Amino acid sequence: MKKFLTFSCMAILIASLSSCRKKTEPETPFNWVVDRFDDIKVLKYQVPGFDTLILNEKLLIYYLNQAALCGRDIFFDQNGKYNLRIRRTLETIYLHYTGDRQTEEFRQFEKYLKKVWFANGIHHHYSNDKFQPEFSESYFDQLIAGTPEEFFPKDFPSVSEVVATIKPVMFDPTLYPKRANQADGVDMIATSANHYYDGVTQAEVEAYYKQRTDPNDPRPISYGLNSQLTKRNGRIVERTWKIGGMYSAAIEKIVYWLEKAAEVATQPQQKKTIEALIDYYRTGDLHTFDEYSILWVQDTTSKVDFINGFIETYGDPLGYRASWEAMVNFKDEEATRRTETISAEAQWFEDHSPIDSIYRKKQVKGVSAKVITTAMLGGDCFPATPIGINLPNADWIRKDYGSKSVTIQNITHAYNEAAKGNGFDEEFILRKEDRELKKKFGSLGDDLHTDLHECLGHGSGQLAPGVQSDALKNYGSTLEEARADLFALYYLGDPKLVELGLVPSFDVAKAEYATYILNGLMTQLTRIQPGKDVEEAHMRNRKLIAEWCYEKGNGQVIEKVVKNGKTYFVVNDYQQLRSLFGDLLREIQRIKSEGDYEAGRALVETYGVKVDPTLHAEVLERYAKLNLEPYSGFVNPIYKPVMENGQIIDVMLEYTDDYAGQMLEYSKEYSFLPSVN
Repeated sequence: MKKFLTFSCMAILIASLSSCRKKTEPETPFNWVVDRFDDIKVLKYQVPGFDTLILNEKLLIYYLNQAALCGRDIFFDQNGKYNLRIRRTLETIYLHYTGDRQTEEFRQFEKYLKKVWFANGIHHHYSNDKFQPEFSESYFDQLIAGTPEEFFPKDFPSVSEVVATIKPVMFDPTLYPKRANQADGVDMIATSANHYYDGVTQAEVEAYYKQRTDPNDPRPISYGLNSQLTKRNGRIVERTWKIGGMYSAAIEKIVYWLEKAAEVATQPQQKKTIEALIDYYRTGDLHTFDEYSILWVQDTTSKVDFINGFIETYGDPLGYRASWEAMVNFKDEEATRRTETISAEAQWFEDHSPIDSIYRKKQVKGVSAKVITTAMLGGDCFPATPIGINLPNADWIRKDYGSKSVTIQNITHAYNEAAKGNGFDEEFILRKEDRELKKKFGSLGDDLHTDLHECLGHGSGQLAPGVQSDALKNYGSTLEEARADLFALYYLGDPKLVELGLVPSFDVAKAEYATYILNGLMTQLTRIQPGKDVEEAHMRNRKLIAEWCYEKGNGQVIEKVVKNGKTYFVVNDYQQLRSLFGDLLREIQRIKSEGDYEAGRALVETYGVKVDPTLHAEVLERYAKLNLEPYSGFVNPIYKPVMENGQIIDVMLEYTDDYAGQMLEYSKEYSFLPSVN
């Protein structure tokens, strides 16, 4: 599970950095912002401490980085069956068009391409809505005509045939409007544009897996995690993502670099883990994936770590199929002391949780947590990336072997450096004392919220016997993120954190509570287009929590204030708000533990989906005056091996300010799949 940056967190400043970062930051000002277009700001992140690593650790990072880049085409294709054809057509035009590039329409074309790169397809990375080109179909025809045919991909049957196929996909707003449609009461499979399914309906998918699932299996495999479900000659079949199966050409390259990584792994456990992942990629066996996940979660001593594979299921409305993602990182030793303090007390937190005692774990196992410096982002972690991750996702592995949690320090640092002085707090936070509290404790509160969310929240609680992890279906992701958020919010205000020396007082909780409620009720609406519902799981989660607490507090615990024509939400009773967090946590844990789909559906649909159009319009108007982009993502650093006598003797790190250049380089060097899969 991932934790993504909340909108209001972009304005929080990092109060202190590790000594390692202080030593490695350049003396000249670092240019954090690389590009701006549409509703997106592209940043770059630093990798402090890389130069202090030993050679084998640098080599391991380099090889894992290469593996992280080789799956890029997989994620594009998963997001939509026409994405690779569209991206390659757009890139060919961008590189070889012979006409006038100084027109407004060409600038609109360039913006569209940048959005496709950022979203890994033609649907918005957060809202799931399809981008509508600002240029016309006739101009697109002009671009095609002005680009020599010889430069288009060789696997196109013909340029005219591909263009005839992709034009309606790009320009018709009624065709494939949603990458993942989670609207209540629709066929979520038939109406979704993602390529996880082909030619099947929601009813067929649910029936297919109902036949294969044993509700009494104590160690169920994650059916459907690494395959496309399609219909061939009237028969439903799975196309497994493995060597020799679907996406084989890209997976072969991933395995090539993983094999090199295994050779330089600095710990025996890590070598076994990488070899198990390779075996999984070769066989596609989900039992092998579980074996790999157990080895991975038990590797707590390696300084360098990674994520690579088909892992998160947010993009599948039914929660079966996983997007391909990758991240390479190494441990921030100093900052990790905070998470180690929390994870060492995991049993205490579980025992004192406000949930029903029958759903508490009697023995919490294998909780490990660390603060990391990311070195490379790939697939579903790039360009937009989470700030915290807790894996593995299988409930039985969490229960029997534990989980591994990370907080990504250098990504959070980059977000906040780029957000300094943006005027957000002055516009949306009414009380001066709240702004001052956020300035003083906002960074610490947000860091601890992430730590508690990832380190303990996702791993807390347990299912009742016989309940399957997919029982909540399309509402599962939202409710799981809400459960982890509520766990973190509740314990952020617990005196235990003062006792552990993690916070000086309850004021840290106040700063985070005020920020969270404001974001859930109001400011995250800047990410929603007028007339649209909230659809992304993390946004639904935050809205659900904030709206529920506002209602249950009778407008007094959280008060709506209108001043000078502007709406504000202020927290009047922080202790009572904490009690409400506990009450809602208890109910959502019950829903998950019992697999109560109807109760979960009612919670999400009542509090997490619908948007007040009047408040929404006001938020958009106020936010527009700040001239800020609601979404941010990243370019990756560049790693260059230093060769001597045919051997790598060092790896050098560079930063780039060229977003388009990096995207084109990745398409040239790491594009292994055919245009049609």
